[in-house]
Amino acid sequence: MLPRLLTRTFLPLSPAILGALTAHGQTVAPPDTTRQKVDLEEVVVSASKVEESFLQSPVTVEKLNARALRLTPAPSFFDAIEHLKGVQVITSSLAFKVINARGFTNTTNVRFAQLVDGIDNQAPHIGGPIGNALGPSDLDISSVEIVPGTAAALYGLNAINGLANLQTKNPFTSEGLTVQQKTGVNHVGGPNSAAKLFSETSLRYAKILAPKLAVKVNGSYLRGYDWVANDQTDINPNGNANTGLFGAANPARDPVNSYGNESSNRSTLSLGGKNYQVARTGYDEQHIVDYHLRTLKADAALHYKLAPGTELAYTYRMAGFDNVYQRSNRFQLQGYHLRQHALQLTNSVVQVRAYFTRENTGQSYNLRSAAENIDRGFKPDAVWNRDYTTAWNAATQSGQTVAQAHATARTTADAGRPQPGTPQFRKQLAAVQNINNWDVGAALRVRANLVHAEGQINITEALRRGGQSWLPGNVDLLAGADHRTYIVVPDGNYFINPEKGQDPFSNLTYGKTGGFLQASARLLAEKIRLTATLRADKNDYFTTRFNPRFTAVYSPGQRANFRLSYQSGYRFPSLFEGFSNVNSGQVKRIGGLRVMSDGVFENSYLRTSIDAFVAANTAYMNANTPANATATQRHSIQNQAIAQNKRLLVKNPYTYLNPERITSLELGYKAVLLPDGRLLVDVDFYYNTYRDFIAQVEAYVPKTLNPDSSAIYLNSRTTQNRYRLWTNAQSKVYNYGGSLGLRYELAGGYLVGANTTCTRLDRTENSDGLEDGFNTPRWAYNLSLDNENAYRNFGFGLNYRWQKGYYSQTFLVSGNVAAYGTLDAQLSYAVPTPNLRIKLGASNVLNQYYVSYLGGPSVGGLYYLAVTYSVL
Repeated sequence: MLPRLLTRTFLPLSPAILGALTAHGQTVAPPDTTRQKVDLEEVVVSASKVEESFLQSPVTVEKLNARALRLTPAPSFFDAIEHLKGVQVITSSLAFKVINARGFTNTTNVRFAQLVDGIDNQAPHIGGPIGNALGPSDLDISSVEIVPGTAAALYGLNAINGLANLQTKNPFTSEGLTVQQKTGVNHVGGPNSAAKLFSETSLRYAKILAPKLAVKVNGSYLRGYDWVANDQTDINPNGNANTGLFGAANPARDPVNSYGNESSNRSTLSLGGKNYQVARTGYDEQHIVDYHLRTLKADAALHYKLAPGTELAYTYRMAGFDNVYQRSNRFQLQGYHLRQHALQLTNSVVQVRAYFTRENTGQSYNLRSAAENIDRGFKPDAVWNRDYTTAWNAATQSGQTVAQAHATARTTADAGRPQPGTPQFRKQLAAVQNINNWDVGAALRVRANLVHAEGQINITEALRRGGQSWLPGNVDLLAGADHRTYIVVPDGNYFINPEKGQDPFSNLTYGKTGGFLQASARLLAEKIRLTATLRADKNDYFTTRFNPRFTAVYSPGQRANFRLSYQSGYRFPSLFEGFSNVNSGQVKRIGGLRVMSDGVFENSYLRTSIDAFVAANTAYMNANTPANATATQRHSIQNQAIAQNKRLLVKNPYTYLNPERITSLELGYKAVLLPDGRLLVDVDFYYNTYRDFIAQVEAYVPKTLNPDSSAIYLNSRTTQNRYRLWTNAQSKVYNYGGSLGLRYELAGGYLVGANTTCTRLDRTENSDGLEDGFNTPRWAYNLSLDNENAYRNFGFGLNYRWQKGYYSQTFLVSGNVAAYGTLDAQLSYAVPTPNLRIKLGASNVLNQYYVSYLGGPSVGGLYYLAVTYSVL
């Protein structure tokens, strides 16, 4: 029998074991201060899709169980996931965090699956979840399992970087009424806002109505003020380097969190015999977004026991929310709605699930498009450029310097421009929010649905119950199959139906069917467990792909286990990657499937080469054009520049989309050490190979059928069609890493934990710059100390997390993210009568502001008081 260490958590050395907050669906018991009887029955299911010992899992699994959830000092169970070993979380919003593992993350992580009781809770058109918007509340969460590494062979859900499975409480085993109120404050001493209140009200009710029938209802309402993104670093500092204009004097300045001054909002103006790159003025993010966040979510479930061990459950979930979200651009999610119906049948032989998810983006809008089209609505680019030129000429003639003349010209051209906070500005912002064409508006109007059905059968158990015995007793067989269809209602801007002969506004469907077979064998008195899995998936527009997985676990004794696994995985393009059809700032963003972009790849030139070509032409003209040159002379010099520099132009070498793929090798060791078993150790190491990263490339098509004149047409934006295409990187990328977790139980119920994670990009073959940004710190660690009952029902928890700085590469901006560390702390008090739990806590208690990725918000301290009351 193992000691209490495993009884109480089976948590793999994670420091997420801090604090007491989560409420119970039944009576809140006083903290336990006595050593518990050993419990060897705690299991995980996510690693192999069957119940198995946590210690003997064939791949790395991190787990937050009930005790860990009570002890976390994080504001919610979802925030506590960041404290787990090997897990990386980036903060796009106070209410939107993105989970990833083992590198290559971004602000919309379509490589990491998120399940609730085995049900995918993604927003269909995005292809990934919006934080925990459609997930459970703190009151209903039972446990969290994280698989940091590819799980595609079993799940086929594009889970090539891992998955999270959030398990909720069953009303048959967790009855009662629980109410919780969290009240807090953030932006204390912040650089972008005065202090703001935070509130979350939650309720859970569960009741057994009859011996075979039970029901539960959950609801929560969150209100707060989001973290502010206000990075004023210039993305285009060298836009006018050849004229000596830098910093505030650069007329093509493009601050990170200012929109409407991006590349598509710049023009080349000929002023005083030189060419200058000049951008529209744009607006800061905080002027075009409402940072007040609201999330209202609820769910109801009806559970019926068809027979002992067999349960049928229907669940309905809904969520409506307002917050900020980031993909290629940042978005205001406003009136966003998600709905989900799910039906599940489960027993020890079969599991069947069917669910339907409906997504409506409501009144959401693109912040960049809103800013640039307010500018253009005030004055079109051509008119603004004309006014700018006239004012610049007048200013220089009056004796102003070049830099002063640019400032004067901008002020003159912007005269009458809508100013933030004025009725005129609010009217213009409201207008562009409702125009569903990003060339002139900013609306995000998407309605998308997901239909999914899956079944799984434990063949060994079925044969055993049927009296069959042709399988050896040490062999287990598991099989499963699933089908998924996405259904999009085209809006004419974001999506259309591209199939020939179809109405562009008829529903667009995109489906996949797959299945797996898994065999495992226990050898040498069950000291060795071998498992082989083969999965096949057939996706629309692609041939069948196969994913194998092989695992081995060696257990020389009850206390120690060695594990080895080899597996592969595929990620199929999401709806947006495959079918997007967006007019976006005079650049057409189109999906990478041939049905969407037929002919574009073959006839386009890389935007990077066009930029270099145009810059070289500008430098040539600035160096060789006399101040008093005539129009004819300037045209001749321009032709000379084009002839000299056309060699810089590069035809687009990329082509239509294929699925991403990964192969992964993992080694691990997990053991309970020391004679009294108080030390838990978990070590893992992995090596991954990625191919065919799905990425974006900008490529422009000259408006000519004569290839000899392509260079002339590519020298001017008005004579080219501009595209942003989804394609595959030509790189083959290798990365590796590992993690170590330690947790030790001291006398008196004190738990101390430490874990560290190393994640490294090994090398890149044939690098073309399109592979996704690694976006992962090389080193991160967590330290924790807690006690559930340190003194007379008082408990506490501390968690310190640190991560090394890293290079952040997103669609919005690239650069270095500084290292940062945060301390989370909580003090809790349990009152046995009445059943009350009080917790005073803070995340980032030292209020050291940081950003987790470039372009994202500055995150400070959140201080809160949570009061939870439970009755039977």
